[in-house]
Amino acid sequence: MIWRVVAVVGFVAMSIVGAAATAATSASPRLVVVVRGLERPVLATQAPGEPGRLYVVEQGGLVKVFEGGRLRSRPFLDLRGRVSTGNEQGLLGLAFGPGYTGRKRVYVNYTDVAGDTIIAEYQVKSGAALPGSARRLLRIQQPYANHNGGNITLGPDGKLWVGMGDGGSGGDPENRAQNMGTLLGKLFRLDPTRPSPRPAVVALGLRNPWRYTFDRTNGDLWIGDVGQGNIEEIDVLRAGTKGLVNFGWDVLEGSTSFEDKPLGTGKLIGPVAQYSHDDGCSVTGGYVYRGRAVPSLRGRYVYGDYCSGTVWSLPAGGGKPRVEPFTVAGLSSSGESLTGELYAVSHEGTIYRVVR
Repeated sequence: MIWRVVAVVGFVAMSIVGAAATAATSASPRLVVVVRGLERPVLATQAPGEPGRLYVVEQGGLVKVFEGGRLRSRPFLDLRGRVSTGNEQGLLGLAFGPGYTGRKRVYVNYTDVAGDTIIAEYQVKSGAALPGSARRLLRIQQPYANHNGGNITLGPDGKLWVGMGDGGSGGDPENRAQNMGTLLGKLFRLDPTRPSPRPAVVALGLRNPWRYTFDRTNGDLWIGDVGQGNIEEIDVLRAGTKGLVNFGWDVLEGSTSFEDKPLGTGKLIGPVAQYSHDDGCSVTGGYVYRGRAVPSLRGRYVYGDYCSGTVWSLPAGGGKPRVEPFTVAGLSSSGESLTGELYAVSHEGTIYRVVR
């Protein structure tokens, strides 16, 4: 996933900044608590047609529902016993399928008890996923217990987009990210309406794209790719890009040379932003903000670092990042409401909403 054990130890004792930086003005973004007491949450999201419900993914295998000011006692989905529970393993991603208000299907990305990645579909009835309805779309063998990727999202094209890490260890020792013979280190699409969907690779050269999201306005795909020892990077796949693209790992780490070897196939796309490990150690990708509640963030991509808790934003059309006036310890993920408002997810158990 995105965290490193050394960094976690250092931040477990930190208190999460709940209201915002003390110097924030009334117009600055700040955080308000939505729900506490969760177990290693890694995602917050909403389903189409359900503005009053927030779905929360816990790494241990539960998907919970926050509704009416409280967590429902009945989970939406319970995969405990089916998922591995290592440091970077578990239930890592969830997406609601195309046409969800009519065809109720939900898709999950998790590592099974053998540590391999599973992409599976569940039917939904009466407010919960049906345990016996599981349909496996894909299984990807994982050679190591880290760099599993974990995200899954529905694209503007109605396909499921899956980003895989390079398979783990350190420095991509078997050179998987640049090898088109494996799905590891790749970004690919799946058509969930097909009985046996085949992955269509869009990009290679990824190390661990833990969180990536589509800009709801123009369809650009923003990717937070976790770095090796020096550089964390933000990549963008612009809507309408044709042909296979290559984000560079492990020939490059960010825009810096990492390994002296030829680049593989595909058009090289460099990062739009990066930062060194002086400012953190594990990037958590976010969203381009298209909501109304926080004018100072409109049209800016908001992202952060799991280890330092720093949150940045940068103009979606190009420009320099700025540091936002709040931090989130253990920033494992973010979320977007149906109206484009943002949530911040702390791995320590709290979900916040970004407000003005």
